[in-house]
Amino acid sequence: MGKPTGFMEYARQTAAERDPLDRLKDWNEFAEKIELKVLQQQGARCMDCGIPFCHTGDLMAGMAAGCPVHNLIPEWNDLVYHNDWREALDRLHSTNNFPEFTGRVCPAPCEGSCTLGIHEPPVAIKTIEKNIVDRGWAEGWILPNPPTQRTGKKVAIVGSGPAGLAAAAQLNSAGHECTVYERSDRIGGLLMYGIPNMKLEKWMVERRIKLLQDEGVKFVVNTAIGKDISAKELTDKFDSVILATGATVPNDFFAKTPGRSLKGIHFAMEFLHANTKSLLDSEHGDGNYISAKDKHVIVIGGGDTGNDCLGTSLRHGCKSLVNFELVSQSPEHRATNNPWPQWPRIHRVDYGHAEAASVFDYSQDPQKTLKNDPREYSIQTVEFLGDDQGNLRALKTVKVDWSKPSGNGAPFTVVPDTEQEWPADLCFLALGFRGPEQIVGEQLGIATDKRTNFQADYGKYATNIPGVFAAGDCRRGQSLIVWAINEGREAARECDRYLMGKSKLP
Repeated sequence: MGKPTGFMEYARQTAAERDPLDRLKDWNEFAEKIELKVLQQQGARCMDCGIPFCHTGDLMAGMAAGCPVHNLIPEWNDLVYHNDWREALDRLHSTNNFPEFTGRVCPAPCEGSCTLGIHEPPVAIKTIEKNIVDRGWAEGWILPNPPTQRTGKKVAIVGSGPAGLAAAAQLNSAGHECTVYERSDRIGGLLMYGIPNMKLEKWMVERRIKLLQDEGVKFVVNTAIGKDISAKELTDKFDSVILATGATVPNDFFAKTPGRSLKGIHFAMEFLHANTKSLLDSEHGDGNYISAKDKHVIVIGGGDTGNDCLGTSLRHGCKSLVNFELVSQSPEHRATNNPWPQWPRIHRVDYGHAEAASVFDYSQDPQKTLKNDPREYSIQTVEFLGDDQGNLRALKTVKVDWSKPSGNGAPFTVVPDTEQEWPADLCFLALGFRGPEQIVGEQLGIATDKRTNFQADYGKYATNIPGVFAAGDCRRGQSLIVWAINEGREAARECDRYLMGKSKLP
């Protein structure tokens, strides 16, 4: 720690963002540059806390606490303070293959576990991480580093999301020949088509993929394993296989709700995927996407995916926008049952919420109970209403009370006389994901757990089929990108151990 009093001298500061009304005109990243001096001051705020919980990477109360890839945060904070950016980049890359991704889209559980955060705003860890790697690219420090020797072993990786890419990067560095299979037309999985461009510009993903190619990783697109190539063919052709297919089967809690089949109701990822593909293919000129322009839009479900639907709908030019959440609103500050270093379950305003509030005046909407915010909490959709042509025209809702569990096992009761209708031409369901698609697992005979994830112990990643490993969301269920990177790295280590009898991979 270079400045023992830094946390007392400097306030937390992160990069400014472009005005919401300005950034809604494009699909570009909205965080602005931050001065070098400010970044050094933010590094100086990292205190000599004795036990740095920021990089513990554990689960507490079902949520990440600390960095899952065990970033050496105090070390590179100190290096930034001392203006030693090159060494900071090396420390960052020693634990994280893709810090330009996590520095932009990770919710930063490290900051939730920062010791300074007990009594002050935490260190701006995510901001520092992003700027270390961005400077590395700008200075030309990040160059291909192919292995000097090859082992002769071949590994197939199914899925090119963060888990698959991390596994490929690690195994390639160990000298194995890696081939990554992706069913879409572009490499990146969730990074490419699941996250909107304004959160992660796709040239950044392509830049990292080009680096991996230059290091020797092979990529095959437009190829669905289990359909275009049988899973058995992979196990016959390769010495080992890593399944990193993600958890892509969406939850549909409204399957039996009246009106669910009306036109205009879509899963969130269907909306987001098509939007980004059309943007990259033709800047939306081909029309091959679901447009929210001049539409009344309702998003059901919160989290990152729901928020991304808000930001995307606003950039299309929607007529109105509301976000329904069944749960109650989180408190403004940590509750007594949510102590540090757990992830703070508090009310947050993300980019899509701020943008919606800049476009629509929710204080004038008599149906809204939360002013200056698109979210409506403790609300349940009970029916989708349509017109004569089978198009969605409205949602019927009721309010729920979480303080009064029902007698039939539900954790809430319906509040009497709260039925409302909300105009809606489009409704996006952002309800999370159930697990991986099963075609590959079925062809190989992979055992699954009770949630249909591929069964493989954390830390070992080996399935019941010798030589076949599973990592990321297809193994642990829907989770954070940083957990996927962690699992991809660790699965690569276990795969290397299987192939060679031992492993030097971290």
